[in-house]
Amino acid sequence: MTEGAPDGGAMPALWPQSDGTPISCRDKLLVLQENHTELQGILRDAFEDAILMGVDEAAMRRILHDLVDSLRSPKA
Repeated sequence: MTEGAPDGGAMPALWPQSDGTPISCRDKLLVLQENHTELQGILRDAFEDAILMGVDEAAMRRILHDLVDSLRSPKA
């Protein structure tokens, strides 16, 4: 992993394809990096808001994990 935000969200050093080889197209890498940065900010804001409003931290982490786990592949 490469250096990330001060709060610990590191940008992946590489983005593996299903065969394990890394994505190498610069345009794709730019989109992936921009998405990572944007998502990191959104998740951080949602997490902090929930905690400040009294949601249990461990519960909020489970909620966010469940949200990611519920994502369906667009290939299906």
